[in-house]
Amino acid sequence: MASFKLTINGKQQQVDVDADTPLLWVLRDTLHLVGTKFGCGIAQCGACTVHMNGAAVRSCILPVSAVKAPITTIEGLSANGDHPVQQAWDEVDVPQCGYCQAGQMMTAAAFLKTNPHPTDEEIASAMHGNICRCGAYHRIREAVKVASKKI
Repeated sequence: MASFKLTINGKQQQVDVDADTPLLWVLRDTLHLVGTKFGCGIAQCGACTVHMNGAAVRSCILPVSAVKAPITTIEGLSANGDHPVQQAWDEVDVPQCGYCQAGQMMTAAAFLKTNPHPTDEEIASAMHGNICRCGAYHRIREAVKVASKKI
């Protein structure tokens, strides 16, 4: 066990875990921030996406010892659920089962931060690595487009 100081959603946190513990499990099991989901465990589905220093990263394979910058989870994306991406997801009525949606929104938010006015092709490319078991890809792409107009 080792002690790690992390900044999660703007708050300083200290956790005592093994250095190779994936950030996902620190978030869920130690800090009880359960919005970030476990999907595949090999960084292929995107359900575990969080922001590290503003960039989208897959927390299921990121050891806590490698976290050297602030982390934002879906719980920290906005205080009131009023981030443009969250608003667009609601407006377009994206979720079916909802399991992948936190990761989808975190990927979209990081993407729109670097490309606030993307083309349809850029949206499809940016969101390609996130899997939706329900197949809501059309609504996801539409919500990213809607969010881009709110940013």
